[in-house]
Amino acid sequence: MKPTTDRMLNRIKDVYMFIRDHGIVTTQDLVDEFGITPRTVQRDLNVLAFNDLVSSPSRGSWTTTSKRVKMTS
Repeated sequence: MKPTTDRMLNRIKDVYMFIRDHGIVTTQDLVDEFGITPRTVQRDLNVLAFNDLVSSPSRGSWTTTSKRVKMTS
């Protein structure tokens, strides 16, 4: 796997775990926590939402779904 792909997948996993640990977070919370652009956060959230791992209960806020996830290192 390319280093950039590996880095992206790790970041998406970290974003998911941050949302899971904090309940409901805003897009800005993720920008501040990870030091990435709002566009990058949105792309990561789109991947998670496409896989039914997060949902947006209101505009700009995110939470995890009840879908079970097997986490690996």
